[in-house]
Amino acid sequence: MTDTKNDAAVGQDLTIRAVHKVFPIGHFVISLLFIASALGLLGFAARQLWDGLHPGGDLSLHDRLQSVLQSIAILTVAVAALELGQTILEEEVQREAHMSAPTRVRRFLSRFMVVLVVAMSIETLVVVFKFTQEAPEHLPYAASIGVAAAALLAAWGIFVRLNRSAEELEPEAMQQAKQEDKKMK
Repeated sequence: MTDTKNDAAVGQDLTIRAVHKVFPIGHFVISLLFIASALGLLGFAARQLWDGLHPGGDLSLHDRLQSVLQSIAILTVAVAALELGQTILEEEVQREAHMSAPTRVRRFLSRFMVVLVVAMSIETLVVVFKFTQEAPEHLPYAASIGVAAAALLAAWGIFVRLNRSAEELEPEAMQQAKQEDKKMK
């Protein structure tokens, strides 16, 4: 009877290990798709910028300005997609990091939050500039994006502050993360 239980436990352990090997492959594919999306958006942004700057076009100055602003907005999303693809590739595929340790969670969220807050801040500037020219009555909507970016930044700061005590409980994880950073460079 115990052999049957041991065989079942070994079989279950092998199944779990096999499933765990699938995750890096899935993360790799997701990372590639984020990178491909960023490159596609980069192409769209380049085209939009060319439309705004092309000297032979018959666009008004206002339309050219809107085209350049739209290019900046697209580039902002492309940067976020590219950074997210890189973060997933480095943290989940190259390092095979498991998000159970506070150090890992903090690192992953920090990388993502920096990109997100910067992207939202740039988007706020673009939208404010656009609405100032076209529809000033929509400026409160643009301001709400900036407020959301500020709230995310504040929440992230609180998370880092509160998470610090958990990280101090496992200083070896921080050392290991620093060693991995040196290997990645």
